[in-house]
Amino acid sequence: MKGLELSRKYYELYGREMIAALFPSYAGRIAVGLAGAGSDCFGYDDEVSRDHDFGAGFCLWLTDGDYEKIGFDLIRAYGELPGSLDGIAKAKVFPDGSRHFGVMKISDFFLPLTGSTGAPENLQQWLSVPDSYLACAVNGEIFRDDLGIMTGIREEISNGMPEDVKLKKIAARAIGMAQSGQYNFPRCIKHGEYGAAALALSEFVRETAALAYLLNGKFCPFYKWALRGMKDLELFADMSDELSDLLTEKTDASQIEKTEKIAERFADYFRSEGLSKCADNYLEPHAYEIRNRIKNPILRNAHIMEG
Repeated sequence: MKGLELSRKYYELYGREMIAALFPSYAGRIAVGLAGAGSDCFGYDDEVSRDHDFGAGFCLWLTDGDYEKIGFDLIRAYGELPGSLDGIAKAKVFPDGSRHFGVMKISDFFLPLTGSTGAPENLQQWLSVPDSYLACAVNGEIFRDDLGIMTGIREEISNGMPEDVKLKKIAARAIGMAQSGQYNFPRCIKHGEYGAAALALSEFVRETAALAYLLNGKFCPFYKWALRGMKDLELFADMSDELSDLLTEKTDASQIEKTEKIAERFADYFRSEGLSKCADNYLEPHAYEIRNRIKNPILRNAHIMEG
């Protein structure tokens, strides 16, 4: 059973009744679900994932005011729920809030992920917060949210990245691909520096995956899930296996053509979408054309690789 399925089942069997019985006047004010850090929140968990931080449980999110009124009592009530479900032990809740189970303020959930008590509040915040953090803010499932606060913030994060920030990030990823995969990788191969070539190739894969997510309007998760998550994208999903092969094959000159073909696909996409008119398949000039579309002068004049 996947973690999300287990979480929902544990809530439906035990959590819903507990809230209704002990907190009837707050039942419509408590948001419930599973989201945050962890492969289970992304739906990527498997048998191997169960060796740490796995178990039955869910998260309860409260407004700051409600937390002051019932937070302690709700924490205690959650702690008294059954210790297992279908032979799977209840997930531990750590006092420092390092995991995504148990009771917490809505504001405390988002603050370490977005730098704010909700969605990023300005262009610089949107630019500086890592996409992997934003992915954790909007993953998982919300089982109940009558107030709509939790759901509203997540929708604002999912759909609210300013266009200028998106263009800035796309430009940064494109020039990162050019520098690592199209320029430095073949030069390292020619120098016979295969360790450096492997590092350059790794950077190329990282930048490529992040760009694919951006062009799909999604946030690239933590690197160990990036290629797995690409398989679910609408655009460039097939590229997941190509990138994986690049990393696992022997590093040599035969990979130069493969990186060029990947770069060419993105150059074609930029041209087809009107993001760039550059006829070359080297991605650096595309990055500058995309950067020049940014309206905000501060973002437009920032270093091309920032973001």
